[in-house]
Amino acid sequence: MRAFLLALVLMTVAAAGAAAQPASPADGVAIRGVITRQIEAFRQDDASGAFAYASPGIQGMFGTPERFMGMVRDAYPSVHRPRSVEFGELQQQDGRIVQQVELVGPDGQPQTALYEMERGGDGIWRIAGCNLVRSPRVGA
Repeated sequence: MRAFLLALVLMTVAAAGAAAQPASPADGVAIRGVITRQIEAFRQDDASGAFAYASPGIQGMFGTPERFMGMVRDAYPSVHRPRSVEFGELQQQDGRIVQQVELVGPDGQPQTALYEMERGGDGIWRIAGCNLVRSPRVGA
């Protein structure tokens, strides 16, 4: 039992240490590239391509590229078919790396997408979630 508790504590400390590290400028470039390539895959209706940029957790949640693409098309039209994309600040929030992206959706309405990013064991950044919020921009 002690060995289990010690292992649990060590894993928690290791995870907290890894999460607390800020993203470097090179990470920012890589993260913007991942998001840009996924949006381009959406624009081209390339479900497999877009799905490849999602984290393993997101992939497991949806199971297939087609189900993932359908969800994005229905729930995230600003991400699926943006009129414009402008990268904002790369932030650390509660130990997570979050890339802010200003989008103008197909309806002409601005939205802010907060992309939660996750670096895999292979060192590659993937998208672990996207939360759309009303953009502070007016008349975009």
